Amino acid sequence: VMQEFTQSGGVRPFGVSLLIAGFDDNGPQLYQVDPSGSYFSWKASAMGKNVSNAKTFLEKRYTEDMELDDAVHTAILTLKEGFEGQISGKNIEIGIIGTDRKFRVLTPAEIDDYLGEVE
Repeated sequence: VMQEFTQSGGVRPFGVSLLIAGFDDNGPQLYQVDPSGSYFSWKASAMGKNVSNAKTFLEKRYTEDMELDDAVHTAILTLKEGFEGQISGKNIEIGIIGTDRKFRVLTPAEIDDYLGEVE
């Protein structure tokens, strides 16, 4: 669908990149979709300011057999690579999905607990 819009004149271009995560019969899945309509599959990825530092950090830290807590810690530490200011449960959101295929957003208190563990 997105590619059709990139090939037609007079249509509004998509101006965002997305990271889309899910869990299927093959395990966890992560895709990045860019404004051109291209998409890529990743094991771990980052976008935005200081993306190169964040991706370098993920390359060193990510493993296929990470437990949930370590994955959340890694996400927080990756955010810190490019975050200006103080990170707290009030200014970031973290969503998790597991083998039960149920998505949930961590509460600010849960995020603050994880932040306390990595600081």
